[in-house]
Amino acid sequence: MTARATPGGELARRPGATELQTLRYAEDVRRLYHQLQRAICQSLLGLANALEGKDPCTRGHSERVGAWGRRLAAALELPPGEVDTVVQAGLLHDIGKIGMPESVLRKRGPLDHDEWTLMRNHPIVGAQIVAPFESFAGDALVIRHHHERWDGSGYPDGLSGAAIPLGARVVAVADVFDALTSSRPHRPALPRDAALAHLAAE
Repeated sequence: MTARATPGGELARRPGATELQTLRYAEDVRRLYHQLQRAICQSLLGLANALEGKDPCTRGHSERVGAWGRRLAAALELPPGEVDTVVQAGLLHDIGKIGMPESVLRKRGPLDHDEWTLMRNHPIVGAQIVAPFESFAGDALVIRHHHERWDGSGYPDGLSGAAIPLGARVVAVADVFDALTSSRPHRPALPRDAALAHLAAE
């Protein structure tokens, strides 16, 4: 560290070569960390998109859930970091279905008891997929609980009321709204007002 005189006669410290090298190293590490996180996110999104691509009825669903989640989170005036978590979790909320048998995912009729038991595990599987990555810790919580319901009738943990993480509640609303306003083999898409009425009744 070197020093130089300021106009007021005080000494101002200038970083030496070693400190500059350390600062550059820290910046390189930070940049590589963010690049790694983006690569992980892109890989997970690729898995989610590949899963949706198998079924024309659900293609684009996760992207729309992420977009609706952003609008809802912003309307609730959540902090920017929480908005980002909602968006990212919305994009990945169904990634756990990659662990479900394709015969169950593509079945056009109602699921039987055993099939429904398998399907109810997808939030747990999804949370387990993203949890090992440090920057996805908040996402894992939202993904695990996005099928909980206010009255405790949801899954996988039967949480109710305020015990359900707020981000999970936001994604749940976005998920159901998009499902209701999208066409399915067994029913046409509902108008937005009807979908909103359904959500209010829930």
